Amino acid sequence: MPIHIAITRRVRPGCEAEFQQALRDFFQTSFGHEGVLGASLLIPPPGSGSREYGILRTFANKKECDAFYASDIFKAWEQKARTLTEGEPVYRQLHGLEAWFRSPNSPPRWKMSIATFLGVFPTAMVLNATLGSTIRTWPFVLRNAVFNACVVTLLTWAVMPLVTRLLHSWLHSETKEKLK
Repeated sequence: MPIHIAITRRVRPGCEAEFQQALRDFFQTSFGHEGVLGASLLIPPPGSGSREYGILRTFANKKECDAFYASDIFKAWEQKARTLTEGEPVYRQLHGLEAWFRSPNSPPRWKMSIATFLGVFPTAMVLNATLGSTIRTWPFVLRNAVFNACVVTLLTWAVMPLVTRLLHSWLHSETKEKLK
């Protein structure tokens, strides 16, 4: 199961171009590490004044992810990055739908639609059968807000991570064919 990691770093004023070039060089080196499936750089919007840069990395699995972050090439990058950035980087693993939109090899939209339907339909059915009778007499807007908040919460943290794990081979079958 691929692992998607989002990293946020704050670049020192005046070091933006040097950071971007150093990161591009590191990306090229890091692709030689077994298990690295992709990396992307997200730069702040022009004119925003932000110095927050995002790095998105995809690994073949948890073992490869852990090996990469323990590797000498990553430790060397960290030393270089510390001279160009402020504070500590923030690491966050992405899950479910969140990971799809951050992946360099996202499944086709039609497959994401089917997987989403397979998550939403039973979730909504179960909530209607359980929560529905309890909130049926509530005002329309409140009833819908509570119901949809429950659907979104369940999809984000329980249902879609399970659906994407179960359908992983099918979701990524076309991507694997393109990479051959």
